[in-house]
Amino acid sequence: MPLHQRIRQSLIDRFMTFEPIGLITFAAVAGGVLAFLALTGEVIEGDTHAFDEEILLSLRQTADLALPIAPSWVTHAMGDITALGGVTVLSLMTVLSVVYLFLARQRAIAIFMALSIIGGWLVSSALKLGVARPRPDIVPHLVEVHDLSFPSGHAMLSAVTYLTLAALLSRAEQYRATRIFLMAAGIFLTLIIGLSRLYLGVHYPTDVLGGWCAGAVWAAGCWLVARRFIAREPKGAVPVG
Repeated sequence: MPLHQRIRQSLIDRFMTFEPIGLITFAAVAGGVLAFLALTGEVIEGDTHAFDEEILLSLRQTADLALPIAPSWVTHAMGDITALGGVTVLSLMTVLSVVYLFLARQRAIAIFMALSIIGGWLVSSALKLGVARPRPDIVPHLVEVHDLSFPSGHAMLSAVTYLTLAALLSRAEQYRATRIFLMAAGIFLTLIIGLSRLYLGVHYPTDVLGGWCAGAVWAAGCWLVARRFIAREPKGAVPVG
């Protein structure tokens, strides 16, 4: 059989032999795409404005909308947390993780992870430009922002980066407890970063929901591809060449 036919048959065989976890993840990705499209449609039509406004106003003092309902130390903490979803921190995390995987002799996963995260960032930018939703003006912003609003870049990029890092780094770990910790850490960071954007008044709740949804779908899709097509190199493997 010619080489191209063997490669095609190998790909078909892989898709036809999904494990239950693979099927569940595929279904979740498909459902997430539909949910994001539905939410985007509602946002464009303006049907979510009342919900968004109510949530943002509930986080501020009625007498002065410039003041959050929580003590000042919470506002300071939220500013620190939101920085974890900024491009600088996410870029550093990505570079360090890629270097770690190269040192761990997991070159294929390292390259795929870098490409996955870069691709997710490009998709986030494209979605923002496509929807072109202005930033909320319901309450004063507690940090400076300049770009568009939907989906939340911090929410989506943190989901893309931290969830993808967790999912692909876990492929280099042999212990289940370590893999679970990595995924839990990725989910936790994604959630608190998204919530910080609401607290600071720079995003509508639906912006954050859209960012979480799109980012999680991207990360899950990347994990699914890696699971099917990228073999984990054994610990201590000696590279050839």
